[in-house]
Amino acid sequence: MISTLHQKLVEKELSCVELTNLYLEAAQRDNAALNAYVTLTPDTALAAARATDERLARGESLGLLDGIPMTLKDNISTKGIETTCSSRMLQGYRPIYDAAVWEALQAQGSVLLGKTNMDEFAMGSSSETSVFGGSKNPHSLGHVAGGSSGGAASAVAGHLAAFGLGSDTGGSIRQPASFCGIVGLKPTYGAVSRYGLIAYASSLDQIGPLTFTVEDAAAVFDAISGRDERDSTCSGAKEATLPGLKRDIRGLRIGVAKEYFEGIKGDVRTAMEKAMETYRALGAQIEEFSLPSLRYALPVYYILACAEASSNLGRYDGIRYGYKTSSSYESIHEMVCKTRSEGFGKEVKRRILLGTYVLSSGYYDAYYKKAQNLRGKIVEEMRAAFASYDILLAPTVPMTSFPLNFTGQDPVETYLTDICTVPVNIAGLPGISLPCGFDSQNLPIGLQLIGAPFAEAKLLNAAYAYEQAADMYRPAPFGVQFEGGARA
Repeated sequence: MISTLHQKLVEKELSCVELTNLYLEAAQRDNAALNAYVTLTPDTALAAARATDERLARGESLGLLDGIPMTLKDNISTKGIETTCSSRMLQGYRPIYDAAVWEALQAQGSVLLGKTNMDEFAMGSSSETSVFGGSKNPHSLGHVAGGSSGGAASAVAGHLAAFGLGSDTGGSIRQPASFCGIVGLKPTYGAVSRYGLIAYASSLDQIGPLTFTVEDAAAVFDAISGRDERDSTCSGAKEATLPGLKRDIRGLRIGVAKEYFEGIKGDVRTAMEKAMETYRALGAQIEEFSLPSLRYALPVYYILACAEASSNLGRYDGIRYGYKTSSSYESIHEMVCKTRSEGFGKEVKRRILLGTYVLSSGYYDAYYKKAQNLRGKIVEEMRAAFASYDILLAPTVPMTSFPLNFTGQDPVETYLTDICTVPVNIAGLPGISLPCGFDSQNLPIGLQLIGAPFAEAKLLNAAYAYEQAADMYRPAPFGVQFEGGARA
Protein backbone atom coordinates (compact mmCIF):
# COMPACT_ATOMS: atom_id res chain seq x y z
CA MET A 1 0.00 0.00 0.00
CA ILE A 2 2.68 2.53 0.97
CA SER A 3 4.80 1.80 -2.10
CA THR A 4 1.69 2.17 -4.31
CA LEU A 5 0.91 5.60 -2.88
CA HIS A 6 4.58 6.59 -3.07
CA GLN A 7 4.63 5.70 -6.76
CA LYS A 8 1.47 7.74 -7.41
CA LEU A 9 3.13 10.77 -5.82
CA VAL A 10 6.48 10.35 -7.57
CA GLU A 11 4.82 9.88 -10.97
CA LYS A 12 2.57 12.87 -10.22
CA GLU A 13 -0.56 10.84 -10.82
CA LEU A 14 -1.98 12.99 -8.03
CA SER A 15 -0.56 15.60 -5.69
CA CYS A 16 -0.02 15.00 -2.01
CA VAL A 17 -2.67 17.62 -1.21
CA GLU A 18 -5.14 15.71 -3.42
CA LEU A 19 -4.21 12.41 -1.76
CA THR A 20 -4.54 13.91 1.71
CA ASN A 21 -7.93 15.40 0.88
CA LEU A 22 -9.13 11.99 -0.32
CA TYR A 23 -8.28 10.51 3.07
CA LEU A 24 -9.67 13.46 5.05
CA GLU A 25 -12.95 13.33 3.11
CA ALA A 26 -13.17 9.56 3.66
CA ALA A 27 -12.50 10.00 7.39
CA GLN A 28 -15.14 12.73 7.70
CA ARG A 29 -17.63 10.54 5.82
CA ASP A 30 -16.98 7.09 7.33
CA ASN A 31 -15.80 7.84 10.86
CA ALA A 32 -19.41 8.12 12.00
CA ALA A 33 -19.74 4.40 11.22
CA LEU A 34 -16.32 3.21 12.40
CA ASN A 35 -15.55 5.62 15.29
CA ALA A 36 -11.85 5.12 14.51
CA TYR A 37 -10.73 8.72 15.04
CA VAL A 38 -11.20 10.85 18.14
CA THR A 39 -9.46 13.88 16.62
CA LEU A 40 -8.92 14.85 12.99
CA THR A 41 -6.05 17.23 12.18
CA PRO A 42 -6.77 18.62 8.69
CA ASP A 43 -4.64 21.76 9.11
CA THR A 44 -1.60 19.74 10.23
CA ALA A 45 -2.17 17.20 7.45
CA LEU A 46 -2.55 19.73 4.64
CA ALA A 47 0.48 21.74 5.78
CA ALA A 48 2.61 18.57 5.63
CA ALA A 49 1.07 17.65 2.24
CA ARG A 50 1.91 21.06 0.78
CA ALA A 51 5.50 20.67 1.99
CA THR A 52 5.72 17.31 0.19
CA ASP A 53 4.35 18.85 -3.03
CA GLU A 54 6.93 21.64 -2.77
CA ARG A 55 9.73 19.06 -2.50
CA LEU A 56 8.37 17.31 -5.58
CA ALA A 57 8.17 20.61 -7.47
CA ARG A 58 11.84 21.30 -6.66
CA GLY A 59 12.77 17.91 -8.08
CA GLU A 60 13.80 16.44 -4.73
CA SER A 61 13.53 12.68 -4.28
CA LEU A 62 10.87 11.52 -1.83
CA GLY A 63 11.49 9.03 0.94
CA LEU A 64 9.08 6.10 1.07
CA LEU A 65 6.95 7.63 3.87
CA ASP A 66 7.09 11.20 2.57
CA GLY A 67 3.53 12.40 1.95
CA ILE A 68 1.88 9.20 3.18
CA PRO A 69 -1.32 9.83 5.22
CA MET A 70 -1.21 8.09 8.61
CA THR A 71 -2.56 8.10 12.17
CA LEU A 72 -1.32 7.98 15.75
CA LYS A 73 -2.98 6.24 18.67
CA ASP A 74 -4.24 8.81 21.16
CA ASN A 75 -1.68 7.87 23.83
CA ILE A 76 1.22 9.09 21.65
CA SER A 77 2.12 12.70 22.47
CA THR A 78 1.63 15.33 19.78
CA LYS A 79 2.69 18.90 20.55
CA GLY A 80 -0.31 21.21 20.61
CA ILE A 81 -2.72 18.46 19.49
CA GLU A 82 -5.12 17.02 22.06
CA THR A 83 -3.92 13.69 23.45
CA THR A 84 -6.55 12.12 25.68
CA CYS A 85 -5.82 8.40 26.06
CA SER A 86 -9.59 8.21 25.38
CA SER A 87 -10.16 9.19 29.01
CA ARG A 88 -12.11 11.93 30.72
CA MET A 89 -8.97 12.38 32.81
CA LEU A 90 -7.04 13.89 29.89
CA GLN A 91 -9.74 15.57 27.81
CA GLY A 92 -8.40 18.95 26.72
CA TYR A 93 -4.76 17.99 27.40
CA ARG A 94 -2.35 19.27 24.74
CA PRO A 95 1.23 18.08 25.23
CA ILE A 96 4.10 20.55 24.98
CA TYR A 97 6.34 18.04 23.15
CA ASP A 98 6.20 15.37 20.46
CA ALA A 99 6.79 11.66 21.01
CA ALA A 100 10.03 10.32 19.52
CA VAL A 101 8.16 8.22 16.95
CA TRP A 102 6.17 11.22 15.73
CA GLU A 103 9.37 13.29 15.53
CA ALA A 104 10.86 10.56 13.32
CA LEU A 105 7.83 10.39 11.03
CA GLN A 106 7.55 14.18 10.77
CA ALA A 107 11.21 14.33 9.76
CA GLN A 108 10.41 11.91 6.93
CA GLY A 109 7.41 13.91 5.74
CA SER A 110 4.55 11.68 6.91
CA VAL A 111 1.10 13.30 6.94
CA LEU A 112 -0.82 13.10 10.23
CA LEU A 113 -4.56 12.78 9.59
CA GLY A 114 -5.52 12.56 13.27
CA LYS A 115 -5.47 10.68 16.55
CA THR A 116 -7.22 7.32 16.87
CA ASN A 117 -9.58 5.84 19.43
CA MET A 118 -8.42 3.33 22.04
CA ASP A 119 -9.35 1.63 25.28
CA GLU A 120 -8.99 4.12 28.11
CA PHE A 121 -5.29 4.36 29.04
CA ALA A 122 -4.79 1.27 26.80
CA MET A 123 -6.63 -0.94 29.29
CA GLY A 124 -8.98 -3.26 27.43
CA SER A 125 -9.42 -5.65 24.53
CA SER A 126 -12.24 -4.05 22.53
CA SER A 127 -11.74 -0.23 22.59
CA GLU A 128 -15.10 -0.07 24.38
CA THR A 129 -13.62 1.34 27.59
CA SER A 130 -12.99 4.56 25.62
CA VAL A 131 -14.88 7.61 26.88
CA PHE A 132 -15.74 8.21 23.19
CA GLY A 133 -17.33 4.77 22.72
CA GLY A 134 -15.80 1.77 20.97
CA SER A 135 -14.37 1.51 17.45
CA LYS A 136 -16.19 -0.76 15.00
CA ASN A 137 -14.73 -3.56 12.91
CA PRO A 138 -14.78 -2.57 9.21
CA HIS A 139 -15.54 -6.19 8.25
CA SER A 140 -18.65 -6.23 10.45
CA LEU A 141 -20.01 -3.14 12.18
CA GLY A 142 -21.68 -5.34 14.78
CA HIS A 143 -18.28 -6.52 16.03
CA VAL A 144 -15.43 -4.81 17.87
CA ALA A 145 -12.21 -3.66 16.22
CA GLY A 146 -10.22 -5.04 19.16
CA GLY A 147 -8.06 -3.24 21.67
CA SER A 148 -6.47 -1.37 22.92
CA SER A 149 -5.31 0.04 19.53
CA GLY A 150 -8.74 -0.59 18.02
CA GLY A 151 -9.10 2.85 16.48
CA ALA A 152 -5.82 2.57 14.58
CA ALA A 153 -6.73 -0.92 13.33
CA SER A 154 -10.20 0.25 12.29
CA ALA A 155 -8.78 3.30 10.49
CA VAL A 156 -6.23 1.25 8.55
CA ALA A 157 -8.54 -1.69 7.75
CA GLY A 158 -11.28 0.80 6.83
CA HIS A 159 -9.00 2.68 4.40
CA LEU A 160 -9.10 5.88 6.46
CA ALA A 161 -5.27 5.90 6.71
CA ALA A 162 -2.40 4.21 4.88
CA PHE A 163 -0.83 3.14 8.18
CA GLY A 164 -1.10 3.79 11.88
CA LEU A 165 0.99 3.57 15.02
CA GLY A 166 -0.34 1.81 18.10
CA SER A 167 1.08 0.59 21.39
CA ASP A 168 1.27 -3.00 22.60
CA THR A 169 1.41 -3.84 26.32
CA GLY A 170 -0.11 -7.32 26.19
CA GLY A 171 -1.27 -7.66 22.59
CA SER A 172 -2.81 -4.25 21.88
CA ILE A 173 -1.37 -4.02 18.35
CA ARG A 174 -1.56 -7.68 17.36
CA GLN A 175 -5.06 -8.46 18.67
CA PRO A 176 -6.87 -5.63 16.81
CA ALA A 177 -4.77 -6.40 13.71
CA SER A 178 -6.03 -9.98 13.92
CA PHE A 179 -9.65 -8.91 14.43
CA CYS A 180 -9.51 -6.41 11.52
CA GLY A 181 -7.55 -8.52 9.02
CA ILE A 182 -4.40 -6.40 8.76
CA VAL A 183 -0.74 -6.62 9.82
CA GLY A 184 0.36 -5.56 13.32
CA LEU A 185 3.98 -5.58 14.49
CA LYS A 186 5.01 -5.47 18.15
CA PRO A 187 8.79 -4.81 18.09
CA THR A 188 11.39 -6.06 20.54
CA TYR A 189 11.25 -4.15 23.83
CA GLY A 190 13.78 -1.35 23.41
CA ALA A 191 13.84 -1.31 19.60
CA VAL A 192 11.50 1.71 19.44
CA SER A 193 11.61 4.67 21.82
CA ARG A 194 8.79 5.01 24.36
CA TYR A 195 9.55 8.73 24.83
CA GLY A 196 6.22 10.49 24.57
CA LEU A 197 4.13 7.34 24.98
CA ILE A 198 1.74 7.83 27.90
CA ALA A 199 2.60 4.88 30.11
CA TYR A 200 0.40 1.95 31.09
CA ALA A 201 3.02 -0.62 32.20
CA SER A 202 6.52 0.64 31.47
CA SER A 203 8.31 -2.73 31.39
CA LEU A 204 5.81 -4.08 28.83
CA ASP A 205 4.77 -1.13 26.62
CA GLN A 206 6.09 -0.89 23.06
CA ILE A 207 5.07 1.20 20.03
CA GLY A 208 4.64 -0.44 16.63
CA PRO A 209 2.91 -0.17 13.23
CA LEU A 210 -0.48 -1.34 11.97
CA THR A 211 -0.41 -1.69 8.18
CA PHE A 212 -1.94 -3.42 5.17
CA THR A 213 1.14 -5.47 4.28
CA VAL A 214 4.29 -6.88 5.84
CA GLU A 215 6.35 -4.71 3.50
CA ASP A 216 4.57 -1.63 4.89
CA ALA A 217 5.24 -2.80 8.46
CA ALA A 218 8.94 -3.18 7.67
CA ALA A 219 9.10 0.31 6.15
CA VAL A 220 7.42 1.95 9.14
CA PHE A 221 9.43 -0.06 11.66
CA ASP A 222 12.69 1.01 9.98
CA ALA A 223 11.51 4.63 10.16
CA ILE A 224 10.66 4.67 13.88
CA SER A 225 13.29 2.33 15.34
CA GLY A 226 16.50 3.85 16.57
CA ARG A 227 18.43 4.62 19.72
CA ASP A 228 16.98 7.41 21.85
CA GLU A 229 18.80 8.71 24.92
CA ARG A 230 15.54 10.09 26.31
CA ASP A 231 14.35 6.50 26.82
CA SER A 232 16.92 4.66 28.93
CA THR A 233 15.55 1.28 27.80
CA CYS A 234 15.83 2.08 24.08
CA SER A 235 18.83 0.70 22.18
CA GLY A 236 17.23 0.82 18.73
CA ALA A 237 16.99 -1.85 16.04
CA LYS A 238 20.05 -3.91 15.08
CA GLU A 239 19.47 -3.72 11.31
CA ALA A 240 17.10 -2.41 8.66
CA THR A 241 14.35 -4.87 7.83
CA LEU A 242 12.98 -3.69 4.47
CA PRO A 243 16.07 -4.66 2.42
CA GLY A 244 15.96 -8.18 3.90
CA LEU A 245 12.49 -9.10 2.65
CA LYS A 246 12.02 -11.59 -0.20
CA ARG A 247 14.74 -13.98 0.99
CA ASP A 248 14.15 -17.69 0.51
CA ILE A 249 12.88 -19.38 3.70
CA ARG A 250 13.77 -22.96 2.76
CA GLY A 251 15.19 -24.63 5.86
CA LEU A 252 13.61 -22.10 8.24
CA ARG A 253 13.00 -23.83 11.59
CA ILE A 254 9.54 -23.05 12.99
CA GLY A 255 8.59 -24.09 16.51
CA VAL A 256 4.94 -24.64 17.49
CA ALA A 257 4.36 -24.67 21.25
CA LYS A 258 1.42 -26.98 21.96
CA GLU A 259 0.31 -24.79 24.89
CA TYR A 260 -0.67 -22.03 22.42
CA PHE A 261 -3.29 -24.33 20.87
CA GLU A 262 -5.16 -25.26 24.04
CA GLY A 263 -8.75 -24.04 23.91
CA ILE A 264 -8.65 -22.24 20.56
CA LYS A 265 -11.78 -22.11 18.40
CA GLY A 266 -12.24 -24.63 15.55
CA ASP A 267 -12.01 -22.09 12.70
CA VAL A 268 -8.84 -20.64 14.20
CA ARG A 269 -7.24 -24.08 14.59
CA THR A 270 -8.07 -24.94 10.96
CA ALA A 271 -6.51 -21.68 9.78
CA MET A 272 -3.34 -22.39 11.80
CA GLU A 273 -3.05 -25.86 10.28
CA LYS A 274 -3.40 -24.42 6.77
CA ALA A 275 -0.75 -21.79 7.56
CA MET A 276 1.64 -24.53 8.67
CA GLU A 277 0.99 -26.40 5.43
CA THR A 278 1.83 -23.24 3.50
CA TYR A 279 5.12 -22.94 5.35
CA ARG A 280 5.94 -26.58 4.67
CA ALA A 281 5.27 -26.00 0.97
CA LEU A 282 7.74 -23.09 1.11
CA GLY A 283 10.41 -25.42 2.49
CA ALA A 284 10.23 -24.55 6.19
CA GLN A 285 10.60 -27.20 8.89
CA ILE A 286 7.85 -27.27 11.52
CA GLU A 287 8.15 -29.03 14.85
CA GLU A 288 5.90 -29.16 17.91
CA PHE A 289 7.45 -28.60 21.34
CA SER A 290 6.39 -27.57 24.83
CA LEU A 291 6.64 -24.29 26.78
CA PRO A 292 5.19 -25.34 30.17
CA SER A 293 5.48 -21.87 31.72
CA LEU A 294 3.01 -20.38 29.21
CA ARG A 295 0.11 -21.49 31.40
CA TYR A 296 1.21 -18.87 33.95
CA ALA A 297 1.62 -16.02 31.44
CA LEU A 298 -1.85 -14.47 31.75
CA PRO A 299 -1.94 -14.15 35.58
CA VAL A 300 1.70 -12.98 35.57
CA TYR A 301 0.84 -10.32 33.00
CA TYR A 302 -2.21 -8.98 34.83
CA ILE A 303 -0.41 -8.84 38.18
CA LEU A 304 2.64 -7.03 36.79
CA ALA A 305 0.77 -4.74 34.38
CA CYS A 306 -1.74 -3.65 37.00
CA ALA A 307 1.01 -3.09 39.57
CA GLU A 308 2.88 -0.83 37.16
CA ALA A 309 -0.34 0.93 36.15
CA SER A 310 -1.18 1.73 39.77
CA SER A 311 2.17 3.51 40.00
CA ASN A 312 2.14 5.20 36.58
CA LEU A 313 -1.40 6.53 36.94
CA GLY A 314 -0.67 8.01 40.34
CA ARG A 315 0.40 11.22 38.60
CA TYR A 316 -3.22 12.02 37.66
CA ASP A 317 -4.28 13.86 40.79
CA GLY A 318 -6.08 16.97 39.50
CA ILE A 319 -3.22 19.22 40.57
CA ARG A 320 -0.55 19.11 37.86
CA TYR A 321 -2.60 18.66 34.68
CA GLY A 322 -5.65 16.89 33.35
CA TYR A 323 -9.14 16.63 34.80
CA LYS A 324 -9.97 18.17 38.18
CA THR A 325 -13.23 17.62 40.03
CA SER A 326 -15.71 20.48 40.00
CA SER A 327 -17.37 19.15 43.17
CA SER A 328 -16.78 20.85 46.49
CA TYR A 329 -14.09 19.42 48.78
CA GLU A 330 -12.62 20.23 52.17
CA SER A 331 -9.09 18.85 51.77
CA ILE A 332 -6.48 17.98 49.15
CA HIS A 333 -7.05 14.29 49.91
CA GLU A 334 -10.77 14.61 49.23
CA MET A 335 -10.10 16.57 46.02
CA VAL A 336 -7.73 13.88 44.70
CA CYS A 337 -10.19 11.10 45.58
CA LYS A 338 -13.07 12.85 43.80
CA THR A 339 -10.90 13.70 40.79
CA ARG A 340 -9.74 10.12 40.32
CA SER A 341 -13.18 8.63 41.00
CA GLU A 342 -14.78 10.90 38.40
CA GLY A 343 -11.93 11.02 35.87
CA PHE A 344 -11.12 7.33 35.47
CA GLY A 345 -13.50 4.77 33.96
CA LYS A 346 -14.48 1.45 35.55
CA GLU A 347 -11.84 -0.71 33.86
CA VAL A 348 -8.99 1.67 34.73
CA LYS A 349 -10.13 1.86 38.36
CA ARG A 350 -10.40 -1.94 38.46
CA ARG A 351 -6.79 -2.34 37.32
CA ILE A 352 -5.46 0.40 39.62
CA LEU A 353 -7.15 -1.29 42.58
CA LEU A 354 -5.78 -4.69 41.61
CA GLY A 355 -2.29 -3.24 41.21
CA THR A 356 -2.46 -1.44 44.54
CA TYR A 357 -3.63 -4.65 46.21
CA VAL A 358 -0.79 -6.84 44.90
CA LEU A 359 1.77 -4.22 45.96
CA SER A 360 0.33 -3.72 49.44
CA SER A 361 1.89 -4.91 52.66
CA GLY A 362 1.22 -8.57 53.27
CA TYR A 363 0.43 -9.33 49.61
CA TYR A 364 3.61 -8.16 47.83
CA ASP A 365 5.45 -11.47 48.39
CA ALA A 366 2.39 -13.60 47.67
CA TYR A 367 1.55 -11.95 44.35
CA TYR A 368 3.94 -9.37 42.90
CA LYS A 369 7.21 -11.04 43.88
CA LYS A 370 5.96 -14.46 42.79
CA ALA A 371 4.81 -13.01 39.46
CA GLN A 372 8.24 -11.47 38.90
CA ASN A 373 9.89 -14.83 39.58
CA LEU A 374 7.54 -16.55 37.15
CA ARG A 375 8.27 -13.83 34.59
CA GLY A 376 11.91 -14.82 34.78
CA LYS A 377 10.95 -18.43 34.11
CA ILE A 378 8.84 -17.47 31.08
CA VAL A 379 11.65 -15.29 29.68
CA GLU A 380 14.15 -18.12 30.17
CA GLU A 381 11.96 -20.76 28.47
CA MET A 382 10.92 -18.59 25.54
CA ARG A 383 14.41 -17.33 24.77
CA ALA A 384 15.83 -20.84 25.10
CA ALA A 385 13.43 -21.96 22.37
CA PHE A 386 15.37 -19.88 19.84
CA ALA A 387 18.38 -22.14 20.27
CA SER A 388 16.32 -24.73 18.36
CA TYR A 389 13.98 -22.60 16.25
CA ASP A 390 14.25 -19.49 14.08
CA ILE A 391 10.70 -18.37 14.79
CA LEU A 392 7.66 -19.57 16.74
CA LEU A 393 4.16 -19.89 15.26
CA ALA A 394 0.90 -19.46 17.19
CA PRO A 395 -2.59 -18.02 16.88
CA THR A 396 -2.72 -14.28 17.56
CA VAL A 397 -6.04 -14.68 19.39
CA PRO A 398 -7.86 -17.96 20.17
CA MET A 399 -11.04 -16.55 18.59
CA THR A 400 -12.25 -13.99 16.07
CA SER A 401 -13.77 -10.60 16.89
CA PHE A 402 -16.58 -10.69 19.42
CA PRO A 403 -19.86 -8.72 19.22
CA LEU A 404 -20.23 -5.19 20.51
CA ASN A 405 -20.98 -4.90 24.27
CA PHE A 406 -19.66 -8.43 24.93
CA THR A 407 -17.04 -7.01 27.32
CA GLY A 408 -19.71 -5.66 29.63
CA GLN A 409 -21.38 -9.06 29.80
CA ASP A 410 -18.23 -11.09 30.52
CA PRO A 411 -15.04 -9.07 31.25
CA VAL A 412 -13.09 -12.18 32.29
CA GLU A 413 -13.74 -13.84 28.92
CA THR A 414 -12.35 -10.77 27.15
CA TYR A 415 -9.17 -10.94 29.27
CA LEU A 416 -8.62 -14.39 27.75
CA THR A 417 -8.20 -12.82 24.30
CA ASP A 418 -4.71 -11.84 25.51
CA ILE A 419 -3.66 -15.39 26.33
CA CYS A 420 -1.60 -15.91 23.16
CA THR A 421 -0.11 -12.41 22.99
CA VAL A 422 1.05 -11.59 26.55
CA PRO A 423 4.05 -13.99 26.60
CA VAL A 424 5.72 -11.88 23.91
CA ASN A 425 5.50 -8.74 26.07
CA ILE A 426 6.59 -10.56 29.21
CA ALA A 427 9.72 -11.81 27.45
CA GLY A 428 10.35 -8.58 25.50
CA LEU A 429 10.25 -10.39 22.13
CA PRO A 430 9.10 -9.17 18.71
CA GLY A 431 5.79 -10.54 17.43
CA ILE A 432 3.68 -9.97 14.34
CA SER A 433 0.08 -10.75 13.44
CA LEU A 434 -0.94 -11.18 9.81
CA PRO A 435 -4.16 -12.33 8.12
CA CYS A 436 -4.45 -16.09 7.63
CA GLY A 437 -8.11 -16.65 6.76
CA PHE A 438 -11.71 -16.03 7.81
CA ASP A 439 -14.14 -17.85 10.07
CA SER A 440 -17.66 -19.01 9.24
CA GLN A 441 -18.96 -15.44 9.80
CA ASN A 442 -16.33 -14.03 7.39
CA LEU A 443 -14.44 -12.42 10.29
CA PRO A 444 -10.64 -12.29 9.94
CA ILE A 445 -8.28 -14.72 11.69
CA GLY A 446 -4.73 -13.73 12.65
CA LEU A 447 -1.52 -15.77 12.49
CA GLN A 448 1.13 -14.80 15.05
CA LEU A 449 4.86 -15.23 14.43
CA ILE A 450 7.35 -14.63 17.25
CA GLY A 451 11.06 -13.92 16.91
CA ALA A 452 14.18 -13.81 19.03
CA PRO A 453 15.17 -10.45 20.56
CA PHE A 454 16.03 -7.88 17.85
CA ALA A 455 15.44 -10.45 15.09
CA GLU A 456 12.78 -8.34 13.34
CA ALA A 457 14.50 -8.82 9.97
CA LYS A 458 14.16 -12.61 10.14
CA LEU A 459 10.63 -12.36 11.56
CA LEU A 460 9.39 -9.98 8.88
CA ASN A 461 10.97 -12.02 6.10
CA ALA A 462 9.16 -15.14 7.33
CA ALA A 463 5.91 -13.18 7.54
CA TYR A 464 6.42 -11.75 4.03
CA ALA A 465 6.98 -15.22 2.56
CA TYR A 466 3.70 -16.47 4.03
CA GLU A 467 1.79 -13.35 3.00
CA GLN A 468 2.90 -13.65 -0.62
CA ALA A 469 2.11 -17.38 -0.76
CA ALA A 470 -1.26 -17.24 1.00
CA ASP A 471 -2.61 -13.81 -0.09
CA MET A 472 -5.27 -13.64 2.62
CA TYR A 473 -6.01 -9.90 2.43
CA ARG A 474 -9.66 -8.95 1.84
CA PRO A 475 -10.60 -5.25 1.56
CA ALA A 476 -13.36 -3.73 3.70
CA PRO A 477 -15.98 -1.50 2.01
CA PHE A 478 -14.94 1.85 3.50
CA GLY A 479 -12.62 4.75 2.96
CA VAL A 480 -10.25 5.53 0.08
CA GLN A 481 -10.27 2.90 -2.66
CA PHE A 482 -7.82 2.72 -5.56
CA GLU A 483 -8.16 0.83 -8.79
CA GLY A 484 -7.22 -2.81 -8.19
CA GLY A 485 -7.94 -2.57 -4.45
CA ALA A 486 -5.82 -1.33 -1.55
CA ARG A 487 -2.88 -3.55 -2.46
CA ALA A 488 -2.74 -2.52 -6.15
